[in-house]
Amino acid sequence: MIMLCGIDEAGRGCIAGPLVVAGVVLNREIKGLADSKILSEAKRDALFAKIKAFSDYKIVFCDNKMVDTKGLSYCLGYAIKNIKEYFLAQNAQYEILMDGNSAFGVSGVQTLIKADAKVPEVSAASILAKVSRDQFMYSICHQYPHYSFAKHKGYGTALHVEEIKNYGYSDIHRTSFKIKSLREPSLF
Repeated sequence: MIMLCGIDEAGRGCIAGPLVVAGVVLNREIKGLADSKILSEAKRDALFAKIKAFSDYKIVFCDNKMVDTKGLSYCLGYAIKNIKEYFLAQNAQYEILMDGNSAFGVSGVQTLIKADAKVPEVSAASILAKVSRDQFMYSICHQYPHYSFAKHKGYGTALHVEEIKNYGYSDIHRTSFKIKSLREPSLF
């Protein structure tokens, strides 16, 4: 029997913290799965526990330094390849489906735009990636008291940009991401 491994990511557009990519093979049906972006935090957390209990999964973190030095596309390809290798080592047959329109150079991976809203395995991967990333940002917020990581999770909100203006970049920020409102004004 061929199993389906769904893959999705969280944190691609953040200006601080890691990129997190998850791959999930469901062992049973889990009710309520959906794209993590449309679920409340409480619902995501409840589903996170169920997904971990009733699936095989692999979660890959690419820290902000890796994103800055290698780039997002490399990091996504690296994570997808790691997930693919993890599941292929299980001695079973898998089809691998990534949310979006690119497999970032990894062969044997199918893609589908909005798969996180259409395919339960990809919805589950979306939830694992998002909750894992959020938990990481919660875990470091006390180390960075000038940044409201528990609130904005490293995304480029007005509050976060204001914090960077006031305190500069921390060692958890992605310095390769250029924020328009922080650029020096042009003389021309």
